Amino acid sequence: MSEQSHKFTQLDFAPLDHREDHESIARPSLSYWQDAWRRLKQNTRAIISMYILIALALFTMAGPLLWQVDASRQDLNQTSQAPGFVRQALIVPAYKRWAAPVDQAIPKYGDLLPEELASAQGLTAAEPPNTQTVRLIWEPVPGAGGYSIYRNTRPPTSMQDLGLPLSSVDTGNKHGYEDRLNLKAEEYFYSVVATDGFDEAAVFSTLQLRPQLAITHKDALERDLSNNPQPGDEVSLAFHPLGTDYLGRDMLARLMEGARVSLFIGVLAPLAFVIFGVAYGGFAGYVGGSIDNILMRFADFVVALPFLLFMILFKIAFGIGPGESGIIPMLVALVLLSWPATARLVRGQVLQIREQGYIDAARLMGASNHYLIARHILPNTMGVVLVTLTFAVPMAIFTEAFLSFIGMGVAPPTPSWGSMCNAGVKTMLAHPHELILPAVLISITVLAFNLFGDGLTEALDARMRGRE
Repeated sequence: MSEQSHKFTQLDFAPLDHREDHESIARPSLSYWQDAWRRLKQNTRAIISMYILIALALFTMAGPLLWQVDASRQDLNQTSQAPGFVRQALIVPAYKRWAAPVDQAIPKYGDLLPEELASAQGLTAAEPPNTQTVRLIWEPVPGAGGYSIYRNTRPPTSMQDLGLPLSSVDTGNKHGYEDRLNLKAEEYFYSVVATDGFDEAAVFSTLQLRPQLAITHKDALERDLSNNPQPGDEVSLAFHPLGTDYLGRDMLARLMEGARVSLFIGVLAPLAFVIFGVAYGGFAGYVGGSIDNILMRFADFVVALPFLLFMILFKIAFGIGPGESGIIPMLVALVLLSWPATARLVRGQVLQIREQGYIDAARLMGASNHYLIARHILPNTMGVVLVTLTFAVPMAIFTEAFLSFIGMGVAPPTPSWGSMCNAGVKTMLAHPHELILPAVLISITVLAFNLFGDGLTEALDARMRGRE
């Protein structure tokens, strides 16, 4: 068999046609943080939580610029008002003492026993009732030596269900009563029971009334509610979209101011103890040996310290008495007692990183400890630090709310979500919005931070890098 020789031509050395199909990169190379952001955007719960936290920040910082209402101003004409629209109020003249009617033909002191007394007939309002005054009249009961007056917010079903005892009329010939006790524009059920001066009869008369919201002429002038207001006119009161508390203070303004206090404590304290924990744990993990062992045993000792006890000791040390706000002791207690968890996490991360091959290679090339920490150690622990911070913030917010709720944190009149919940518990049956609104904000904030922290944990996991 003869071998054939091949003669090379110029075509054999021509460049390849770049238009031909060839393998290409599916997507551009991403850095660690770009890839983490890509994975975070794929987590719907984390993104929604992030938007909620942004909205909460705007509510806290920009809200008071848009809703310029003094959070401490009291509107006693609108105490414990539920959320709603602008309310109309009747202007009434200045209060004048009312003389209840007296029937001189009837003896002052009764001569019948309670079981023989009849119920009061003709119970009605002497004039249109309003929230400034309700005046009741009834027909005298023969043989009665006086009357007891009760007020309830629901129809009474028995003698034991008459409601709040307002007062008593001490003579049998006086058959009228004026109620001015914390009246609101809601349904009331007034009951009148005849007595012999000591014991009550077993029967009662009841009248259902709804006082009209009213404001005095003097208050209307001071608040400048309208031009030249006159008694008998109706004016629009100050608008409180989320209602008012038991002192007539605007709930929306107090929630905004309370958010500043709660988030100030909830962000500043975690930021401080996380930074300290990073430095402490990073130093212990990088140095290692006996120093690491001593430092971590001290961290274990701090973990065993009771937080509530030290909170009380710090309040005493700072000279803060009962009923005074303990914001500074709370911050000090959180910073001094909450850093060990962060220190442990960072120490474990540093122990893992310092054994990597690229760290040894950097040492062989003459890298100093400062360079290794700044260029390799800290950047590779940032994921753990950010995740720890997102979980530490809701913990601090919840701690502040709990301490304020039991009266050891922020004290009135300074609002915080926890102290507002404490005040709202007292009126939650009659006016639940005073408790529900701050409690809902606490729950939403804590939940949003936790879900966002879960999303960061997955996004910053190096093992997920490059996966779809």
